[in-house]
Order: sequence, then C-alpha cells, then structure tokens
Amino acid sequence: MTDLDDILAAARELAWAGRWQRALSLLDAMDTSFPIALAAAEVALESDWFTGTALAAGRLAAAERLGKDWDLDFLRLRHSYWDLLDLDAGWSPGPAGRDPGRLADLRERAAELHTRAPDATRGGWARMYQGLICDNLLDRRDLAPEHYRAALHAGQGTDPRLEREALRHLGDHDRDAGDLDAASARWARATELSSRARMLPGLLTQQILLAVLARDGGDEAGARMLAREVARSAQALGMTRVHQQATAFLDGARIA
Repeated sequence: MTDLDDILAAARELAWAGRWQRALSLLDAMDTSFPIALAAAEVALESDWFTGTALAAGRLAAAERLGKDWDLDFLRLRHSYWDLLDLDAGWSPGPAGRDPGRLADLRERAAELHTRAPDATRGGWARMYQGLICDNLLDRRDLAPEHYRAALHAGQGTDPRLEREALRHLGDHDRDAGDLDAASARWARATELSSRARMLPGLLTQQILLAVLARDGGDEAGARMLAREVARSAQALGMTRVHQQATAFLDGARIA
C-alpha cells in the first residue's frame, strides 16, 4: 500500500466514524491531486447527508477540475439524488413536485453507470441507486427490490457497506409486506455489518430500524428507550439528520 493509499483509507475510515471535518482536514493537508480531491468530495457528501452541511457541491467541482472517472460520476449521481430528495424542505416519496426532466436524467445516469461500471462491486452500487431512485423518487417500489437484490449479491464478501445498504432497504420491503421476521433478520445483519465496517452513523440509523421493529412487535417502551439513546448519541456527535429521525420516531412518525 502506498502512502497515498494509506491517507485515503484513513480519511474514509474517519468519515465512516462520523469525523468528517477531521477527514477533510487530513486530505486538505496533502498536495492537491485528483484522488485526494475525489476522496474529499466523498467525505463532504456524507457530511452533508448526516449533518446538513453544504460542502459537496464545491468539493465535487474542485475534483472535476482535476480529472474525471466513473467514481466522480457516481458521486455526482449521489449528490443529485440527495438534492432531489430535498430533506431540508421536508422529504416526501414519489415524483410529485419534482422536475420530470431531472428525474428522467437521474434514472438514465444510474442505468448508464451500471452499464459501464469498471467492476462488479461498483456495478452493485449503481444498482443500489437505481433501486433508491425507483423507491423514493419515482414511486415505483415494485421495481426497487430487484435492484437491491443485485446490489446485495455484488456486495456480499466484497463490500460490507454495499451489503448493509441493500439489506437495509430489502428489510423495508419485507416489513411493508408484513414479513417482520425477514425484516428483523435483514436489519440485524445490516446492524452487524455497520459495526464491522466501523460505520458509526450507519450503526445509529440501523438502531432506529430496530426500534421500529420493537414498536411493530408491541414493545413501545423498548422502542422508545432505544430511540432516545440514538437521539442522544446523534446530538452529541453533531449528526443532525439522525437526531431528527430519532426524535421524529419518538413523536410517533413512521420511519423506514
């Protein structure tokens, strides 16, 4: 492993642990290069998602000035997807109120990224986002599980983060179908994978889903206790959106 590989790995591990500013400081201390700028854009994107910062657009533009590859195109897809979700304005599923042209473009970009993915794992990530787009933006939940199953297959044994993400969303479909045992098995495995990958934000969001299952099973006291601990931890760590999700659950909102 080269020194650059070590730096990139360390920055990603910091980001997965929820230390996004520390990861960016580490990367910014390095000589500017496309791999460094690309990693900084990835860290910024996750910071925006979990904490509500607005760093990704500038970091993506900086990376694009230095180079272009599949990974940058995929980060741009993720940024566009999250922008269309518009969490700050109050996310709602489906295409209502969204620009049909932007939705069509996003769907085409995801399909194209899958077609030209340089390896099976990256192809799995493209399939993951094809599923998310169907699920959350197009109101075509019937089309999403096929993409998630393909993503799961691509991630197993190669990328615990991808495997976790696919299991998380397949469990959501199991729950909607009334199969709480299947949802529980998938979400428990996703929680374990979050720990294995040392993904602190991912671990907290998985624990919210375990609280959902406790509520579904009639254990309201257990559900609320778990959600309160998630809310407390998220607030202490500056994970604004995780804290909002946990407190919404405590207020009775439907999660997942």
